[in-house]
Amino acid sequence: MPNLYVQSLHVHPVKSVAGTAPDEVTVEPWGLSGDRRWAVIDTEGAVISQRQEARMALAAARPLEGGRVALSAPGMPELVVEVPEPGPREPAAIFGNKIETVVAARGAADWFSAFLGRSARLVYMDDPAERRPVDPRYALPGETVSLADAYPVLTTTAASLDALNELIAEGDHPEEGPLPMNRFRPNLVVAGDGADAWAEDGWRRIAVGDAVFRGVRECGRCVVTTTDQSTAVRGREPLKTLARHRRIGKSLAFGRHMVPVVLGTVRVGDEVRILE
Repeated sequence: MPNLYVQSLHVHPVKSVAGTAPDEVTVEPWGLSGDRRWAVIDTEGAVISQRQEARMALAAARPLEGGRVALSAPGMPELVVEVPEPGPREPAAIFGNKIETVVAARGAADWFSAFLGRSARLVYMDDPAERRPVDPRYALPGETVSLADAYPVLTTTAASLDALNELIAEGDHPEEGPLPMNRFRPNLVVAGDGADAWAEDGWRRIAVGDAVFRGVRECGRCVVTTTDQSTAVRGREPLKTLARHRRIGKSLAFGRHMVPVVLGTVRVGDEVRILE
């Protein structure tokens, strides 16, 4: 096993809903193939995430051929949602920024409305290459992103999670730890004895399998990380501990945002090489 390697890969087809952990995945310009191409919106067009509805953690989306997804949740029938045909576009708002999407069939709206107990619709990003540029303060020309919060790929490390859990154990709420990695909803988890905790803060460029990623900035964490992904119950950690030990500027930081610069395929077990 190389010093640094891919411990796991994670694809979340529907924003804020549980996803899958494939053994390999294709890297596209806007992120891992199939990641966050769907989102749930309210009657005003604002994206509904676990920030507003912790219950979203209990739903799951399984990717199917052709971009379709199979939805499941406790007490709900499984529903297969087809990629919507080209048609009128619906603006979906993420942090106030409006992104053009296409609305899924009525059955998906009924499913999420019943699950959440509020009116909701499912929308699809049909063309990431045209719909949403990366924040121009940090992007290179032409870089785009799907319906993820801000950047195409989120990378975390097992060493940093271990260090964070040690800090939680020493803090005011040790009963809330140790936390699993799914609290942070990463795409790429790196492990091995070749990196110390928080080493990813300095990764400017890494090679993974056939792909190369450009490190952009730290990932600032929010209330979603306090939500148990198996129960939807919220606690106080890791934000209390991150605020004490991992404040970078205005961010409570865990993980690193990245943008693909060379496309390809990445696999669990692939060597991770730090280029810069």
